[in-house]
Amino acid sequence: MDLAIVIFLLGGLFLGWSLGSNDAANVFGTAVGTRMVRFKTAAIVCSLFIILGAVISGSGTTETLGKLGAINALPGAFAACVAAGLSVYIMTKFGLPVSTTQAIVGAIVGWNLYTGSSTNIKVLLTILSTWILCPIIAALIAMLFFILTKKLLKNTTWHILRLDAYTRTALLIAGAFGAYSLGANNIANVMGVFVPIAPFADIQLGSFLIFSSKEQLFLLGGIAIAVGVFTYSKKVMFTVGNDLLKLSPVAAFIVVIAHSIVLFLFASQGISHFLNSIHLPAIPLVPVSSSQAIVGAVIGIGILKGGKEVQWNIAGKITIGWFLLPVIAALISFVVLFVLQNIFNQTVYF
Repeated sequence: MDLAIVIFLLGGLFLGWSLGSNDAANVFGTAVGTRMVRFKTAAIVCSLFIILGAVISGSGTTETLGKLGAINALPGAFAACVAAGLSVYIMTKFGLPVSTTQAIVGAIVGWNLYTGSSTNIKVLLTILSTWILCPIIAALIAMLFFILTKKLLKNTTWHILRLDAYTRTALLIAGAFGAYSLGANNIANVMGVFVPIAPFADIQLGSFLIFSSKEQLFLLGGIAIAVGVFTYSKKVMFTVGNDLLKLSPVAAFIVVIAHSIVLFLFASQGISHFLNSIHLPAIPLVPVSSSQAIVGAVIGIGILKGGKEVQWNIAGKITIGWFLLPVIAALISFVVLFVLQNIFNQTVYF
């Protein structure tokens, strides 16, 4: 493989590392923050299921992201990934759970502006609408599950130790589902810009199986996310798990389930096709913000408790980060593209 291709793919791997270092908090932050699951255990389970979700179910959201801006040169894809990764890294340094979805959307729009390419407004509005709907849906799901769970536990006579064991197991299962959903939904953010210019050849595995170029990209991206989980996600996990709202272990389980359902809904081609088959509006297959989903779920439970326990100042800082992130990513994208084209003489678009 050409060395230049390897170098440019490092941009996507850096973004994958950034996603793992930040968004993993959305999967296991509540479990780690409540001390129900050790960080090392959470990191192992999270990494494994992110990779599985990326490779098995990552195709759906990639197509939507490609319609926003068809980056058609490897240096351009590299610039978008570096811009998104740097912007997420900056927010991670402040311990804020932000969205790689918002970062890569901002970076792609930055590429469109730099190259004079048109931005698909319909797709952009669809993506922006999910940024509003995602935390609301997560909050509603969390509130429903919280009410049902309280009623269920009220009628049980489990010993406190048995309830503790069940809760730990439930948190691990919910985290695995959440990690799978995160990989399936957000791998488009990491490697989606490389799919149109996929640098790998398909690999034939036996008589019937083909390991496609796209799946190879998703595997690499999934591994990069896993490395980010292990090396840099601990600080953000405790922001989500402790600082925004003190959660009981049961509430932590509900938050992860609500977050996972939202991500899965927006990534599942099967559900989208089923809704189409019964003549209902299909759920758009777009990479949504796992950070917004988890924060929405946490605040939903906080509202049910009266809202006084929610640290609204932290919620405000997180919200400001959401607004700033795509703007920062677009600006960095513009600068990186300029440097690549004018200093390193790279073709950033055709």
